[in-house]
Amino acid sequence: MKKIVGIGNALVDIMTPIPDDSYLSQFGLPKGSMTLVDAEKSGQIKEVIKPLNSTLASGGSAGNTLYGLGILGIESSFIGKVGRDEYGNFYEKDLVDASLKPLLLRSDNPTGTAVALVSPDSERTFATHLGAAIELDKSELDNSYFNGNDILYIEGYLINNFPLVEQACRLAKENNMVVAIDLASFNVVNENRDHFKEIINNYVDIVFANEEEAKAYSGLSPREALDILSEKCSIAVVKLGAEGSLIKRGEEVIKVDALKSNPVDTTGAGDLYASGFLYGYSQDLPLDICGLFGSILAGKVIEVMGARMPAKKWAEAKKLLKSAKRD
Repeated sequence: MKKIVGIGNALVDIMTPIPDDSYLSQFGLPKGSMTLVDAEKSGQIKEVIKPLNSTLASGGSAGNTLYGLGILGIESSFIGKVGRDEYGNFYEKDLVDASLKPLLLRSDNPTGTAVALVSPDSERTFATHLGAAIELDKSELDNSYFNGNDILYIEGYLINNFPLVEQACRLAKENNMVVAIDLASFNVVNENRDHFKEIINNYVDIVFANEEEAKAYSGLSPREALDILSEKCSIAVVKLGAEGSLIKRGEEVIKVDALKSNPVDTTGAGDLYASGFLYGYSQDLPLDICGLFGSILAGKVIEVMGARMPAKKWAEAKKLLKSAKRD
């Protein structure tokens, strides 16, 4: 079974149901948006929501994916940067509890947080303070983080720190690793298309994109974008939401259906799809099974609020994975 290391922004998710949307207007947060805030404003928001029933989870895109892999029993580790504070300690403990190996560097600045204010209609509005997460520097990447591992998984949000992404890819290739990347979001792709193309052309073996990200990258339809992406890497995956996903390797094209589910919140769907796909890939399973595993985890996580599934939901997912693998 292949070993996986991920690298990404280490953020603590603070999921907070709010009684009404006055909390959003109080801080000038457009409903349904993800707004970057400074340390002062983040602190003000956290002070106001103290009386509310918040729940914490180690987050960030790659963090979510690696968390899923850890729960599934894949030997995995996560590279990120947190503060020397309670949130940083929580992040590390949460990784360990998921059987992940934390490769966390510490900063004197606070741990990054993503406060998710959940309105009564279930719409989520994020106030994100990146904090220590974005301080991770290429000089801090040690070869020991990569040696002995088989797959490097990179979240696309890191592309804003291109030297860091490039150095991680170089070290991975020096250690004969497969490199996988998720394209993060369409606006990130629009702003960093050239950097994404450079990384994909030179280093990437597996690329994950949803249809909006694929269009931002190529300007084409999902099926056409799949062809463009697959020309530059070994395996291209374009996720189509409720329509499932498309996978291409060489001339082989596979259509995978989405899992029938009762969606509550789409947070983490793409991240957990990557968990399922890499879970299958790490065991050298056929691509259609890898895609099916991705659909199962994505379909289950959208049935709960946030990117963390409770034990009961994980039990349901694992039962489906076992059945799909046997079939």
